[in-house]
Amino acid sequence: MGDFKLSASLLGHDDDVRGVAFPTPELVLSASRDATVRQWKLTSTKPPTFDCTLSSHGTAFVNSVAFVPPSNHYPEGLIVSGGKDTIIEVRRPDRSPQDNAEALLLGHAANVCALHVSEDGQTIVSGGWDAEARIWRVGHWEAATVLQGHDGSVWGVLSYDKDTVITACADKKIRVWNVSGKLLRTIAGNPDVVRALCKLPHGHSSKADFASAGNDGVIRLWTLGGSQVAQLHGHESFIYSLDVLPTGELVSSSEDRTARIWKGNQCIQTITHPAISVWSVATCPKSGDIVTGASDRAVRIFSRADDRQARPEDIRAFEDSVKSSSIPQQQVGDINKEQLPGPEFLQQKSGTKEGQVQMIREPNGNVSAHQWSNAAQQWVNVGTVVDSAGSSGRKQEFQGKDYDYVFDVDIEDGKPPLKLPFNLSQNPYEVAKKFIADNELPTSYIDQVANFIVSNTQGAAIGQSGESQTQAPGSDPWGSESRYRPGEVGAPAVPESRPKVLPQTQYLKIVSGNLKAMQKKILEFNEEFLNSGSKDAALNPTGVNILSATIKQLDQAQSSSKVTEGSPALKEGVELAVKIATTWPVEKRLPGTDLLCALAASSPSLATFTSSGSETIIDVFSDAFANTEKPNHALLAIRGFANLFNTEEGRLIMDGEFDKVHVLLKPYVAEPGKWHRNLIIAITTVFINYTVMLSASSSASASDPPSRPNADRALTLLDDTTKIINSATDSEIMYRSLVAAGTLLTLGDDFRSAAREVFDLEQCLSRAEKTVKEPRIKGVVAEMRDELGG
Repeated sequence: MGDFKLSASLLGHDDDVRGVAFPTPELVLSASRDATVRQWKLTSTKPPTFDCTLSSHGTAFVNSVAFVPPSNHYPEGLIVSGGKDTIIEVRRPDRSPQDNAEALLLGHAANVCALHVSEDGQTIVSGGWDAEARIWRVGHWEAATVLQGHDGSVWGVLSYDKDTVITACADKKIRVWNVSGKLLRTIAGNPDVVRALCKLPHGHSSKADFASAGNDGVIRLWTLGGSQVAQLHGHESFIYSLDVLPTGELVSSSEDRTARIWKGNQCIQTITHPAISVWSVATCPKSGDIVTGASDRAVRIFSRADDRQARPEDIRAFEDSVKSSSIPQQQVGDINKEQLPGPEFLQQKSGTKEGQVQMIREPNGNVSAHQWSNAAQQWVNVGTVVDSAGSSGRKQEFQGKDYDYVFDVDIEDGKPPLKLPFNLSQNPYEVAKKFIADNELPTSYIDQVANFIVSNTQGAAIGQSGESQTQAPGSDPWGSESRYRPGEVGAPAVPESRPKVLPQTQYLKIVSGNLKAMQKKILEFNEEFLNSGSKDAALNPTGVNILSATIKQLDQAQSSSKVTEGSPALKEGVELAVKIATTWPVEKRLPGTDLLCALAASSPSLATFTSSGSETIIDVFSDAFANTEKPNHALLAIRGFANLFNTEEGRLIMDGEFDKVHVLLKPYVAEPGKWHRNLIIAITTVFINYTVMLSASSSASASDPPSRPNADRALTLLDDTTKIINSATDSEIMYRSLVAAGTLLTLGDDFRSAAREVFDLEQCLSRAEKTVKEPRIKGVVAEMRDELGG
């Protein structure tokens, strides 16, 4: 049996192709981050050519696609797709994007990242970032069985048979379910996130029933009983997708730029792509051909049959594009050029296995990568390794360290962008996790951030400048064309036209993404109390149930970014969190304060809390400042202050208690360099929110009866922010302080005069420019100078 060779390259998408399906030899389906689902219909053979039509065109990433086979009711079948907008769209293939969908399946609360259709076409299974899978009956769209109990995103789903569904999860577990929703079995033992599943044919040589793969780069074969039968090693990075050929051979796609064919336990062919990520692979059950979707926006079909392969010149063009692509050094690790063999190695030594990679030191000093092909019995050039500074070789400084890239990331319009430093030697997923943790963002962003990094650091063709290449409109992973948009290779650090920052108009919040860890720690401490006989401090069973309900409500609120009005669970949760944060021993209060911080962003009940002694939530948070040796308590309380601005009730109490809050923050403002950066970032966030409140009051006075902003408060904030600007070296602290001070400048001439004459703001701005040489700092300083000049 021959090797797979290129059959057709299908070009038309404007962004990464995240999902593919190959239901018949005449039809290929693809889903992309360009918000489209496309049908590719075979129009001629020898060589195969396909015509593209749009099936769906939305407004958000489409990450998954599947096909319901034809039936009496749906003679042409159905196209099923899902993505970031959380809606699963079901369409007839003969309908245009303007026509109504056959069904819109609602239920997921976050990105739909996995779809699978049962062999009989009666069932659709979906998985999402909301930690749920759902089973939908075709034609009975209103009803769904929900599979709950996952502790992370459900990355892979498999309708194994009419009674059984299997899910793969970011919590490193595989779960086997009855279609009624009953959990039959949990399979643990995976060392990392599980992303992909596929069913193996009955009587497979391995005796296994299904295969799984994920972030550890290993394919595992399992029985339904949970026994691991085999491991298939060969991939060098995350495995995103699996499928099985009619022959029983497996096909996989990976972050290592390859799709691989597996027979038994051995990789028998490696197909390298001129891309960083091969996101998806699917097989055609009738022809045995395969289709891939990749980060270079291309859909590609490969075939073993000579009569279905592309013209020789097209195959050579594909191979040349692989040779001319560059490989980021983080994919191959540290390289000592002096110890690498020269080109003569390729003639003198054979590879030991399919897909083996050998680095070669070229005469011009470059390092090229060559992959062993068992079928051709030769080394195949698969690209040139770019150094750790990318194609330009220039480093960027951030917080005193040199990085290959420092990105500006705008999470939401009107809010200050965050800094994302990255070295090509780092794992994008690990950097993304740290970025999420450092900035207290929802964990659902991890994959977006990781993919954002990959998209912006992938190799350019040799001889091309990464700075000159930009992505087509519509590719912004944050959902807005005015925000940072990744380029195909390396986009500039700032959009060519950055929207005005000043005045800041939206309140900021700092949301914790560790609700489960919070709950776990509270229960651990509670268990200690029970074991030691301290039952007065311990939570009773009702309290434990309230805690569980509160965590669930907060998780839902954070996923939807909505304030939860009048929830009984959150109201009881406030009283519970106050008890933990004020009556438990000081060393055990931290998770209670953390819970209050999360409640501040989501529950109006927190702002309206009043204890039996007439203490407000500000007084409760004040307790966290009592012990200066435990600054983490104060950090969480300050984040709580910032989060209170997220509700109208919270804004009212923060307005009325400004003096009390300021007294608590003043010692930290006096010596900002003494404290951890996260604490000062939290303080500058509180200051920004107060300036937004003042700005809103000033704007209202233009049409309402005059209501001057509180001048003393504005001057106090201007004093505080200039003190931080004059001492800050951290770019995020500097930026947020500038945004707060800049918003105060927009309040009127009196405040601009005070900034010039009392606080010498021009000197502050000069220091900021010299201390932090970043485009966003330069931009906001320029806006502030415009205000001062007015």
